Amino acid sequence: MYDIAALKAALDGMAIEDNPQIVRQKSRDFFWYSPVLKRQLEDVTADIVVSARSEADVIRVLKACYELDIPVTTRGAGTGNYGQAMPLSGGVVLSLAEMNAVLETGRGFVRAEAGAIMSAIDDAVRPTGQELRIHPSTYRTATIGGFIAGGSGGIGSINWGGLRDFGNILSLKVVTMEAEPRVLTLSGADLHKVSHAYGTNGIITEVSVPLTAAYDWVDVLVGFDDFAGAARYANALANQDGILTKEIAPIAAPLPHDYFLRHRKFLRSDQSVCAVMVAPFAMDAFDAFTRRQAGAGILYRSDLASEEESKGLPPVYELTWNHTTLRGLRVDPTITYLQVLYPFPDHVQKAVKLSQMLGDEVPAHLEFVRFDGKITCFGLPVVRYTTEERLNEIIRIHEDLGCPIFNPHRYTLEEGGMKQTDAVQLAFKGEADPKGLLNPGKMIAWENPDFDFSAEQTFLFPGLAR
Repeated sequence: MYDIAALKAALDGMAIEDNPQIVRQKSRDFFWYSPVLKRQLEDVTADIVVSARSEADVIRVLKACYELDIPVTTRGAGTGNYGQAMPLSGGVVLSLAEMNAVLETGRGFVRAEAGAIMSAIDDAVRPTGQELRIHPSTYRTATIGGFIAGGSGGIGSINWGGLRDFGNILSLKVVTMEAEPRVLTLSGADLHKVSHAYGTNGIITEVSVPLTAAYDWVDVLVGFDDFAGAARYANALANQDGILTKEIAPIAAPLPHDYFLRHRKFLRSDQSVCAVMVAPFAMDAFDAFTRRQAGAGILYRSDLASEEESKGLPPVYELTWNHTTLRGLRVDPTITYLQVLYPFPDHVQKAVKLSQMLGDEVPAHLEFVRFDGKITCFGLPVVRYTTEERLNEIIRIHEDLGCPIFNPHRYTLEEGGMKQTDAVQLAFKGEADPKGLLNPGKMIAWENPDFDFSAEQTFLFPGLAR
């Protein structure tokens, strides 16, 4: 379809990979979490992978591809879950993994290239007593640029909310795909033009984000005889303003025992668990609070565990968010998951009701967060998958109860989260990518302006995406 030979000549001297097996591997993310996407995207591959080492390299690639009408899909570490970085139209996968420098650290902020691994950023800033506010469960492999382009929140969201909240991104440098690519610096309201846009309307090359005080967080597992008790405990803990936590995730039995294999020695198969990260100075208060909660029992504390007990255990954040699903898939590759919002103020009641309605077909997993200033919870429940029809029925059951699904079985921006055209991002795409060559196929409003979002029959939350 494309004049790849001419592109290679134009990019002479750059790192180019055209081995079909490697190109295929670099064209994939964790789309296989979804049996629906696995069927739809299994054969997707680019023509070549180009690795950029600098902003000048990015400009060179975009200029050449613009002239030759070759699409470009940007890739960080490929840790997304729903095809965000998969090249539906082939062409070039542009890897930013080698643009990984931490450029500047100051009081309350860090500036880094887009390919910097998030744990490496924390390693670089820790001597200043600081750390990132929010990170995904893929902290040790995910890039900061990929997180901003495709993520929404994660560990730390209990305090700081999500990436959509003002202040959680300070500025971005973005390269446009035009005859003469421009380098733009975006801040304030303009950040929305490219954050969580899957790289459809500009290539993020540099990121500035806020930092917060760093701690040697204590990992804790608290056990309960039922999920309702775990959910109520998590909500009560999340509302304890004086106890500093970084992660609060109640997970229904039998998932902890069945999936958390290295922690199994601490767990019963019938036990629901709340996974928590607590600041060391808050442990006495946390312990006193937990002892007062009916049915709660501390099963594991990393600060009190012996070296033998802790040997080989993953950190608690790698039991939460979509690492829960990943650990489940290693045990049972037939499962999948959903992404749910349980709106404030009756979030706990709705989560418990859905857990009781759907039982072991959809074991519950909640992530407590601060959303628009209120403590509520998202859900990443496991689904024991049978058919796509049943999966859609489970989605309808949630939405009929007023709990919107951000569908991880769709690869477009709108179907997965917003359920409507994002006018700001669409308008910016017209400016920054006039030929529509950046990650084509991911923005319905560009590809199919007449798409009927009402046919999706989904709960609308304007401006909210995954």
